Amino acid sequence: MDGYPDGIVKEPPGWLTHQGFWDLVYLRLQGAGQRLAPVLLDLLAVGVLWILVSYVVSWHTRGVVAYTLVPWWLFGLGVVETTALWESFGRSLGFKVARVELASRDGSPPGFPQRLAYFLGWHFTVLPVVGLLFDPPWHERLSGLTPAPFTMEGRVPIPWWKTSSGIYVVAFLLVSLAAATSTTVSEESLRRLFTEAHRTVKFWKALFSPDTSILMPSIRDLLVTIFMAVIATSFAVVVSVPLSFLAARNLMRGPVGRLIYMVLRGAMSIIRSIEPIIWAIIFLVWVTARRAPFAGVLALFVHSIADLTKLYAERLESIDPGLIEAITSTGAGRLQVLRYAVVPQIINPYISFTLYRWDINIRMATVVGVVGGGGIGQRLFFYLKNLAWQQAGTVLILIVILVWAIDYLSARLRAKLA
Repeated sequence: MDGYPDGIVKEPPGWLTHQGFWDLVYLRLQGAGQRLAPVLLDLLAVGVLWILVSYVVSWHTRGVVAYTLVPWWLFGLGVVETTALWESFGRSLGFKVARVELASRDGSPPGFPQRLAYFLGWHFTVLPVVGLLFDPPWHERLSGLTPAPFTMEGRVPIPWWKTSSGIYVVAFLLVSLAAATSTTVSEESLRRLFTEAHRTVKFWKALFSPDTSILMPSIRDLLVTIFMAVIATSFAVVVSVPLSFLAARNLMRGPVGRLIYMVLRGAMSIIRSIEPIIWAIIFLVWVTARRAPFAGVLALFVHSIADLTKLYAERLESIDPGLIEAITSTGAGRLQVLRYAVVPQIINPYISFTLYRWDINIRMATVVGVVGGGGIGQRLFFYLKNLAWQQAGTVLILIVILVWAIDYLSARLRAKLA
C-alpha cells in the first residue's frame, strides 16, 4: 500500500487462514496423541496386572473365577489412581517405552510439591483429554514438570530391579505364570501324570509294531498331503508378494497409502488369527466333502496368505533406506527403485520365509485332515476313532518320517540362502 511505512500493514496470523487453522488442529491432536499414548499403555498395564492378581487370588482361595474382586466402578477408579500415582511419583512403563521422564522446566530435579501438583492436575487434564490439546497441558503448566527425553548422561545406572518398571515386569511375569499354572494344571492331573503312565502302554506297543498291509494306501495319502502343502504354498506366494508391498509401512505413504496399509494389515491379522482347522471346516461346508483335499488346500492357502504377507511386509519395513535414496537420487522411477533397490534386499529372505511356510503347511496339512480335509491326517483320525492303534501307529511313523525329511530339507535350503 503506497504511503504507508514498511511494517505498518501486517499479514493476518497464519492460523486465521483455512490451511493454517487445520495445520494448527493437526499439530494439537498430534501432541495430544503423543502425550496420551503412554497413559493408555500404563492404564492397560495396571488393569491387566490387577485382573491377573484377582484371578489367582480368587481361584486359590475360593476355587472360583473372579477378575476384579471388587465392583467394576471401584476397579476402574483404582486403575486410574494407580496410573496417576505411577506417572507422577515414578517412571512408569509408558514413560519408559516412550523414553521420557518427568523433569522441571528449569532443569532442576522434580520436588515432592511439584509431583503432587502434577498428580492433582493429571485428573483434570488427562481424564477429560481436552486438557491435552493445550500446549503445555494444564497439569504440566501447574506443576512446572514436563515429560522430557530420558538420558543417562551424568547419572549412575540404577539396577533394573530397583526401578518401578522393572518391578512391574517381574510382578507381571510371576502373576502370569501363576495364572497360567492355575488354568492348565491341577493336583489331580499332576498325580495322574506320575501314576497313570501304564495306560499308554498299548499305544506304544502298537507304535513299534507297524501294520505293513496299509503301507501303500498310507503312502498315497502322504503324497496327497505333500501336494496339498505345495499347492497351497505356491499359490499363496503369488498372492502374498504383491500384497506385502501394500502392507509395508515404509512404502505406503500419504493418506490413501496409510489407509490401504491399515485395512490390509487388519484383514491379515484377522485371517491369521483363525486356525487352519477352522478354515478347513468352513471350506468343507463351502465346497462339499467330495473333494476333501481341495478344502484342505483352500484352508492352508488362506492362512498362508495372511502369514506370508505379514512376514514379507516386515522384511520390507527393515530394508536399508540408504540404497533407496541412492537409486532415487539418480532420477530412477518408482519401478526402477523397486527393481534395483528393494528386490535385491528381499529376494533371499522371501525364499527363506516361503520354505519355512511350506514346512509349516506340511504339518498343518496333517492337522486339517483330522476334520476331513483329506490327506494322511484324515486316515490317522479314522484309525484313532476306531481304536485301531497298530494302524494309527503305522501312519504316525510315516508322518514323523515326512516331517523330519521336510524339516531337514528346508533347513539345508535356508542355510544355502543365508
